[in-house]
Amino acid sequence: MRKRVVVTGLGCMSPVGNNVTDTWQALLAGKSGAAPITAFDASAHKTRFAAEVKDFDPAALFGTRDARKMDRFTQLATAATLEALAQSGLVIDESNRNRVGILIGSGIGGILTLVEQYEVMRQRGPDRVSPFLIPMMISDGAAGNIAIRVGARGTNMSLATACASGTNALGEAAEMIRRGAADVMIAGSSEAAISAIAMAGMNAMTALSTLNEDPQKASRPFDKNRDGFVMAEGAGILILESLEYAQARGANILCEFTGYGTTDDAHHISAPAEDGAGAANSMRLALQDAGLQLEEIDYINAHGTSTPMNDKSETNAIKAVFGEQAYKIPVSSTKSMTGHLLGASGSLEAVVSVMTILNNILPPTINYETPDPICDLDYIPNQPRKAEPRHVMSNSFGFGGHNATLILSRFNQ
Repeated sequence: MRKRVVVTGLGCMSPVGNNVTDTWQALLAGKSGAAPITAFDASAHKTRFAAEVKDFDPAALFGTRDARKMDRFTQLATAATLEALAQSGLVIDESNRNRVGILIGSGIGGILTLVEQYEVMRQRGPDRVSPFLIPMMISDGAAGNIAIRVGARGTNMSLATACASGTNALGEAAEMIRRGAADVMIAGSSEAAISAIAMAGMNAMTALSTLNEDPQKASRPFDKNRDGFVMAEGAGILILESLEYAQARGANILCEFTGYGTTDDAHHISAPAEDGAGAANSMRLALQDAGLQLEEIDYINAHGTSTPMNDKSETNAIKAVFGEQAYKIPVSSTKSMTGHLLGASGSLEAVVSVMTILNNILPPTINYETPDPICDLDYIPNQPRKAEPRHVMSNSFGFGGHNATLILSRFNQ
């Protein structure tokens, strides 16, 4: 029999808050994190706004010397980890450090460091490139740095499945606990890719909204007038433990991790399959893994990017899985407020999903003004909704056709 997995700690850095409490309150208030870009001069770009993490001082948190050796995506991941560990009450020492693992996903990794140091080389020559370039830019930098900081010596790795990275990281971390490879996993994802080159690339793909005159209205998932996603950054980290380990140490259990499914469209490198077949299979696998019936899902935190193709595809996938039951399930996209954190989106949305269970309220999809006939589900428009969700589904889909689905459930002894 596989081990049951529970969640004991949450941490996040988001465009609407630098911790879980502030982020949650901002989502319930319908606050958007989108604003004109401050990270670089975006005046020549088609899209000149993004959803940045604000008022974050890594030097104050880690010290100037350590902060300078970490790319921003590692800084964000580490900050979120420290919050999650504090809530969990987990002490990592010689008695358990070999059984505490880390799995941190990132779609892109240390692109800010790479771009910065390429410019150093171009202007000043190859001998002036930082010796920290490689360890800062590689996508396992966050997992490695966190292990050093907290002293966890168990399994340690990163993964990259584009915008499904966070959800896959949590799912695979749970599987490690289930099979007995670890007692505890520090798991989630981080992304910090708001740079001139990344924004230019996304604009070249026509993936981003260009509503420069009103950035806070730009992310409008499932709305008929959606025109692309809002680039964002941040991190989400969860502390996952086997039920027996959490109970033995007297941990406060927030919820149970019950279901995980992952598939691929095998369709197109960046566009989702119109019928949502791969996404639907991911959801079915998660339901099967959790042992749940269709009518037992009480809320879906959608991938909901605000692109014309994704929102249509995800709606079709939900209807393919749930049939008529799809119209009875509240669905919302918190990307309407946070923007799209790319590889970090799934883990931040997992944090949000846990909070819906703990607080008995569902966050809204803001900027939902003009219904789209091809997106005709209950998207919790504009205002949060009271509910008592027992089982929450969270979807993530990424370039490369990656699909990943989690189910988080109210904990019952």
